[in-house]
Amino acid sequence: MRLTSHVLPDGTPSYGRVDGDRIIDAGAALRAKYPDLKAVLAADAIAALEKADGPAIAVRDATFLPTVPNPEKIICIGLNYMGHIKETGRDKPTHPSIFTRYPRSLVGHGQPMVRPKVSDKFDFEGEIAIVIGKGGRAIPAVSALDHVAGYTIFNDGSIRDFQRHTTQFWGGKNFDRTGSMGPWMVTADELGDPTAPQMETRLNGAVMQSTSVGDLAFSIADLIAYLSTITELAPGDIIPTGTPSGVGLFRDPPLFMKAGDQIEVEISGIGVLSNPIIDEA
Repeated sequence: MRLTSHVLPDGTPSYGRVDGDRIIDAGAALRAKYPDLKAVLAADAIAALEKADGPAIAVRDATFLPTVPNPEKIICIGLNYMGHIKETGRDKPTHPSIFTRYPRSLVGHGQPMVRPKVSDKFDFEGEIAIVIGKGGRAIPAVSALDHVAGYTIFNDGSIRDFQRHTTQFWGGKNFDRTGSMGPWMVTADELGDPTAPQMETRLNGAVMQSTSVGDLAFSIADLIAYLSTITELAPGDIIPTGTPSGVGLFRDPPLFMKAGDQIEVEISGIGVLSNPIIDEA
């Protein structure tokens, strides 16, 4: 099943499920009990969402929010594809590289990603992201996938010069509306093996990144086990798992996004996350 967060025509934030080329809104039926998709996940109530009936919205006409608009945590993983590690000239890390993003740094599918005034080094990073369904602390790797509600697509838009101001990535990763997530979450049972999909990032139609998710240096189960050793994971938490080789920074010459560009990240079995690029007003 594919689950969305979206805005109704009257401006009300809502959520629902995708049925072919339509979104069946579930908010009117369930909002009193589950105010948002995070609450649905926390209550393990995806089955209720599957049965809820409501007005239909054409996918092409929908205004999408980030898949989970209000996660407690967005914990990003850096340097986690072997091809990307190689292009940076580094060795495989002993432990995952971790940084955080804030929800206000993200937009939904179809919404503009914003290049800030202070930089012309706005880079793309296509990623598959984990959506936590069942929270927990010190989760063993052997049972880690039982804690996954599903997967979504993430573009970890990066302001490269600010990212390199210090050894911490945070500065380049948290400008408002520089990243995106969506268009929806595919439940874990529907996607199956999360390492099987192919991922491709396209800038104005030209392929920039293309790889199998199986090129991960640290597996999805190992990431959940490691992160939950540090902090308790909660339903609705988002874990972008890293980007493959081909980012703009390491191209010759470097290639960065600018106003008027269109960036797309496609993951087989999930869909296409597409965003136009605009300059900060």
